[in-house]
Amino acid sequence: MTDKNVLLLGVDGGGTRCRARLSTLSGQTLGDAVAGPANLRLGLDLSFAAVSDAALQCLDQADLPKISLEQVVACLALAGASEPGYLAAAQKRRHPFRKALIVTDAEAACIGAHGEGDGGVIIAGTGTVGWARVNSKTHRVGGWGLPISDEGSGAWLGIEVLRRVVWASDGRIQWTPLLRAVFADFADDPHAIVKWIAMATPRDFGSLAPRIADYAARRDAIGVELMQMAAAHIDHIAARLVALGAVKLALVGGLASSLRSWLSATTASQLVEPFGDALDGALQLARSAAVAPARVA
Repeated sequence: MTDKNVLLLGVDGGGTRCRARLSTLSGQTLGDAVAGPANLRLGLDLSFAAVSDAALQCLDQADLPKISLEQVVACLALAGASEPGYLAAAQKRRHPFRKALIVTDAEAACIGAHGEGDGGVIIAGTGTVGWARVNSKTHRVGGWGLPISDEGSGAWLGIEVLRRVVWASDGRIQWTPLLRAVFADFADDPHAIVKWIAMATPRDFGSLAPRIADYAARRDAIGVELMQMAAAHIDHIAARLVALGAVKLALVGGLASSLRSWLSATTASQLVEPFGDALDGALQLARSAAVAPARVA
């Protein structure tokens, strides 16, 4: 029988931020928090530091001492956990919780979006990935990380706009207001762009995405081109998920609202409103782990 004093922690960790929610087993929310990036590809130390920060913030909101972490059954839904090597390393990592289940953020988002039912989810944020559950089987499309994947994401958009800034600086394409604005951030110096890129993270690249979407809405030629290209990549992910049997798709993530109007009519017709988000999915998994801990690392 589950200890009635158990606490549940759901964590949704991506390339830009880590969100966490602490609740009782009955579902009463005790605290919500936001911390730094928790994508395992960025390193275990960084990811688990963000998780710890968010968890402690939640305890503080609930007016609970740090030792209460020993009562917590956590589901850490982290970007990068879809890679076996990253997942294995994370599962071996010491943590302060009573139990910890580690899954990919895409799996938690899919469960949050569709509950117990079949369906698919496309996460469009700093990165992109498609995930589906059909007849108890899971499917993944994309989400392999930069520079080889994550097409259509905020980070991908940031890289593509900087590429075009350099092209315009070379005289290979025409300047647009968007390109001029981004170039001004680097003091109109292409060498500054090259230097910055060498140290930039996906989060840094993704910080340029809102500006691209804004200029696209004003019909800037490059902004429109990039949003159309990004949407086409999302269309391709959607088509593959549908082919795998996921006829209901939820589009989620920080870039979702900006991309929606650029999607094809076919993709738009397949979208449904999610029941919940990745935090809801993580808490559902944490609750299951509290009752049936066999899945817990």
